[in-house]
Amino acid sequence: MISARHMTGPALVAGLALLLAPASLRAQAVAEPTQAAAPSLPPLNFSGVIFGSYNYQLPTTPSQLAGQTNNQFVLDRAYLTFRMPAGERTSIRVTTDVYQTSESTPNAYTIRAKYAYLQYEAPKTTSGAQVTGRLGILQNVAIDHIENFWPRYISQTAIERAGFFASADVGLAAQLTLPRKLGEVYATIVNGPGYSSREKDRFKDFAVRVSLTPLANGARHPLLQSFTLTGWGYKGATASNYVNGGVIPNVGAALDRSRAGLFVGLRDPRFVLGAEYDQRHDDRDTASTTLARTVIGTTGHVVSGFTVVRPLAFVNASGKSSLGLVARYDRVTPFASTEGSITPAPATSNGYHNVIGGMFWDLSQKAQLALDYQESLASSNGVSSAPPSQSKGYYAHFSVSF
Repeated sequence: MISARHMTGPALVAGLALLLAPASLRAQAVAEPTQAAAPSLPPLNFSGVIFGSYNYQLPTTPSQLAGQTNNQFVLDRAYLTFRMPAGERTSIRVTTDVYQTSESTPNAYTIRAKYAYLQYEAPKTTSGAQVTGRLGILQNVAIDHIENFWPRYISQTAIERAGFFASADVGLAAQLTLPRKLGEVYATIVNGPGYSSREKDRFKDFAVRVSLTPLANGARHPLLQSFTLTGWGYKGATASNYVNGGVIPNVGAALDRSRAGLFVGLRDPRFVLGAEYDQRHDDRDTASTTLARTVIGTTGHVVSGFTVVRPLAFVNASGKSSLGLVARYDRVTPFASTEGSITPAPATSNGYHNVIGGMFWDLSQKAQLALDYQESLASSNGVSSAPPSQSKGYYAHFSVSF
């Protein structure tokens, strides 16, 4: 080895440069700022539900043409849902609704928004309580809740089918999840006409639903943990028929449009039970002269009960079965009483019933087939004003979620 004292000046400088060069390069690498990584996109949650049917209609009147049988394939709905975070504790949801149009348009099917809202979730407490707010096209007060028990792909819920209100509307909503899984409180302020119509007047509809699950923490009776008791109320209003004048000067007062109901449900993998009573009140006004405006109020109600049961699940060791039965009965009375009319009650019964019965089979965990019979007939099977359209038929339904 050659010591530094035996090296000449130029050689010593060259040696020091060789020794210091790697350290200098390392220091330079540390000093240079690293290139910032590209920001990751927020996760997109995409899901959907598609359901439809084939129906074979039976005659309800003797006036049908000889040999005529109405039948058709129908894609009832295609719901495509997009969810994405929109910052801390905020997110958005957009659900498209592909449906068979009844308007005079060249397209058999069209698309519209079913849900489109911004959601904010407050921090959850240690007991599980949480407040959630929504703004946009959002769930109405009761229909979405009942659909947690009743299969929507077979038929609409009783109150939606009876025309109480739409399943969604534009407005503001708040939900309070109660502590210890004891239920929830859901309240809305919405336009009123529903998600398929524009706002028609200046009035807003207010609604609240309280759903309690008092046995949710009862470990001794797991079958009753899903027992749900729900009460809801809906206070709405519509504009007068003479808000823009006519026979009488402009009328700015609101006409009442109120609904209320009770629902009791039990949901288990082996069977589902549900029962409800709902009531509605609607005002309308009429006038023949400038001094004779009459407000007529009508009250109606719905009584409904249903079950979805898998009988073989009670004998299988796994407690599961892909085969099940479904049954439902609705008793609808559109005009149970009237106020302000010369005739205090309908001259004839205007009540009707909906009957649904059949069986279903799980093709997979997310796909079902159902064969069922449905009828919607007036009490006397001869009152043309109720139900809106009488029908009897056999159906083959399918539903798939993804």
